[in-house]
Amino acid sequence: MSKKRNTKFKWIVTGMIAVVIVGVAMTALMKPAPLAYESVVAKTGDITTYYSFSGNVETKDRQTVTADKMMQVSEIKVKEGDLVEEGTVLIKTTSGEEIKAKIRGEVAHLNVDEKAQVMAGTQLLEVVDYDNLEIQVKVDEYDIASLDKGKEASIKIGAINKEIKGKIRSISKEGQIINGVTFFTATIDLEKAENIRIGMSAEVKVVSNEVKGVITLPMTAIQFDENNKPYVFKNGEKDTVVKADIETGINDGTTVEVKSGVVSEEKILYKKAAATLGTDFSRGGMNRPGGEE
Repeated sequence: MSKKRNTKFKWIVTGMIAVVIVGVAMTALMKPAPLAYESVVAKTGDITTYYSFSGNVETKDRQTVTADKMMQVSEIKVKEGDLVEEGTVLIKTTSGEEIKAKIRGEVAHLNVDEKAQVMAGTQLLEVVDYDNLEIQVKVDEYDIASLDKGKEASIKIGAINKEIKGKIRSISKEGQIINGVTFFTATIDLEKAENIRIGMSAEVKVVSNEVKGVITLPMTAIQFDENNKPYVFKNGEKDTVVKADIETGINDGTTVEVKSGVVSEEKILYKKAAATLGTDFSRGGMNRPGGEE
């Protein structure tokens, strides 16, 4: 009888120990693991943000030569591809009239033959200035104040993978309303470059904001509180992590200017899997994604 009681007691103790062990193990498994921190060092650098626009290459000057009355062509003095100067005779008529170029350019789209009789309004040819090109882009009314005549622009022609410079020549004084939004037209002169053709699509970037020699951090290192105020994590005493409020400036979508709260070469911590961005973390003056390449 005594042996049975001892055996039963041992089983009860063993069971209780097993329950305790399982409980401890489950608690350990269910307890959330502490967040790991990554670190980054604040650097001194430059940040530039851009306004981005799309457009197509156009010529600054084009002369479309049309017959102003019914006439018969007696002689065509040029052929397609010829370069002509202003005042060059292009076509002579049987009545002795001379039709001349009004601009310097290249003869294109020759649509008439010698001895042909044409009606008034018939397009005879075009003279196109392929050397002096431009791009016209639509600018939102809220961005127009940041663009000025003479401001430099960077133009990328994707079809030939070429980037060239340009300058804003003019901005329209009257806007065009499209789907309830007012746009103005900015005309940008392009520098001369080979292989650029009229009609090619282009991406135009104009500097919006630029700062030099400022404290910078990657966007992933910056957190926001419930009031949308930015802060960072730093090392505190005795291996603790402390929160520090900061003031931010412009950003290019990747890097942020830090105006106060962080010094150059200071180590900043951020949660490896819990970096958050506030809703007011706009991209520092860019009217659309694009920024600096």
